[in-house]
Amino acid sequence: MPSPPSPYIDPTVLPSDVHDLIYIANITIGGVSFPVQLDGGSSDLWVIPTPGSLPNAETSSTSLNLTYGIGWAQGQIAFAPMEFAGIAVPQQAYLNVSSAQNPAMSYGAAGIMGLGFDSLSHIDAAINQTGSSSGRTLLYNLFHDNPSEPNFIAFSLQSTSNNDGIQGSFAVGEIDPSYANVTSTNKIPTWPVTSPLRWNVLLDSFIVGTQSNAVSTTVPAAPPNKAVVLLDSGTSYTYAPTDVCTAIYGGISGAHYESSLGQWVLPCDAEIDVALQIDNQIFPIHPLDVTPTAMGDPNTCVGSFIPQSVSVAPGQFDWLMGDNILRSIYTLYDFGDFNSSGKMGDPYVQMLPLIDPVQASIEFHNVRGGTPNTNITYNVSNSGSGSTTVTLSTDVATALENFSKFLPAILGVMALNALVLVVLVVVGIILLCRRRGKNPRTRKIPGRLSPMPMGNFSGARDSELSGEVPQPYQPVSMALTEDTLFAPPTPSFKNDSSRFGGRPNSIA
Repeated sequence: MPSPPSPYIDPTVLPSDVHDLIYIANITIGGVSFPVQLDGGSSDLWVIPTPGSLPNAETSSTSLNLTYGIGWAQGQIAFAPMEFAGIAVPQQAYLNVSSAQNPAMSYGAAGIMGLGFDSLSHIDAAINQTGSSSGRTLLYNLFHDNPSEPNFIAFSLQSTSNNDGIQGSFAVGEIDPSYANVTSTNKIPTWPVTSPLRWNVLLDSFIVGTQSNAVSTTVPAAPPNKAVVLLDSGTSYTYAPTDVCTAIYGGISGAHYESSLGQWVLPCDAEIDVALQIDNQIFPIHPLDVTPTAMGDPNTCVGSFIPQSVSVAPGQFDWLMGDNILRSIYTLYDFGDFNSSGKMGDPYVQMLPLIDPVQASIEFHNVRGGTPNTNITYNVSNSGSGSTTVTLSTDVATALENFSKFLPAILGVMALNALVLVVLVVVGIILLCRRRGKNPRTRKIPGRLSPMPMGNFSGARDSELSGEVPQPYQPVSMALTEDTLFAPPTPSFKNDSSRFGGRPNSIA
């Protein structure tokens, strides 16, 4: 049995990337540090303490079972002081788990921290049945610590396979300075706009090479020319309709769908350039994330877009967008700020593309061999609000030629702009000082920015409490829970929609 976790010392979040499949951070509960998977597809926090119960924790008589796309956890709801991202909560509800099966545990995680809304929290629902409101999620309590603070989280996911220079980070109420431009991007509403269960947004279209592809939806009341997609950091790959995956992989010479794997298998040197259009913005996906190497076989590559509908929460979304997409985007998840009545506003998402497709092509061929594509351009398709062209890369030689031709005129314009800029800076400083005096938005305890280093978990977590034997990680959703059954279910992902419906039930 592993030794107990070491006492919590540094309050900084230290997320770790395990083989581009799972992202783990440290949280302190009752004075003890636990590594937990960061999961955008669920809302509950649970850990398996080793050994026995936690100090400074109070266990209730309410039992609960949580079921995920793969795996489950059962135990009793407990309360303890917690710290996360440098912010303390004096008393937080969580599930003190006595038995669990989950692939994350084989890679060093002692539990899961859901990053979703209170409306999807089974712990909160169970506590509400007792007449108490003390079951709120950890993120809600972090925000509620001071209602005047911004209620958002923001993070990027580092990759182990791409030498793209993108450093992962996670923060509460703060933005990584490297990605400050995220605040200038569109505020993308969730779907539904008000009181969503999950971090769903509307997808306009997807682009493969130079071909823009329309999308559709099966979600009731959603626009027919959109697809409802769930942003889920707890899922390694992306689950999409069969025709979408065929459009991505079907045109590649030597590619075929392998039914025994449930995935496409294709030549490793085949570069596939994919981009998504969301709210009239283009988000290129790194080609190494579109065709990762198979587990245990570096000579075989598979499609990370899985042609399979998700039986969890049927009718709520069309695509489940996992880490293979989110690694290419810096994402800000805003839960909505508190108004004067203490009610949170409508949530939204802001997304900053991190991938230059030309540079990504160079990185792909540095790893896989072959010749990079030196001119990749994506156009925003008309989705009902006008047509806009977005060029993500240009011909470098042409740009240099034009620059030298118009250099004298450019210098003259720059001199005039410099004068205007000085005036604007002075005016901006005056306005900024006035704004800060009226409406402070910084945290009294700043959210901690921290790097998301690549973890090295050579030893798997094997606990007598979990009964789990280390096994190859299966890159499918581990965080789609929407039910709590009276007995631990068989950990299965396919064709078991009956396990995922309805609100949770507590067991006294």
